[in-house]
Amino acid sequence: MAIALIILYLLAAYSLLGIIFALYFVCIGMNRLDPSAIGSHWTFRLLVLPGAAALWPWLLRRLASTHHSYTSPPPSHPESPS
Repeated sequence: MAIALIILYLLAAYSLLGIIFALYFVCIGMNRLDPSAIGSHWTFRLLVLPGAAALWPWLLRRLASTHHSYTSPPPSHPESPS
């Protein structure tokens, strides 16, 4: 019973940290990793939230290794003439 309780507490801690990180990620961190996410609609960010909560250790590592920050949308490329 004690092992099951420890596993349950570890799962709860992982989930809590994941939810906290996911909220940060969808509000701020996503823009650092992907410049096309800047200005994205809240429904897209809501869809990303569960995945960010589940994969938070991997995303945290990706954010930690990112040295640049995007503040504006990427420049659009002109259409090639046909």
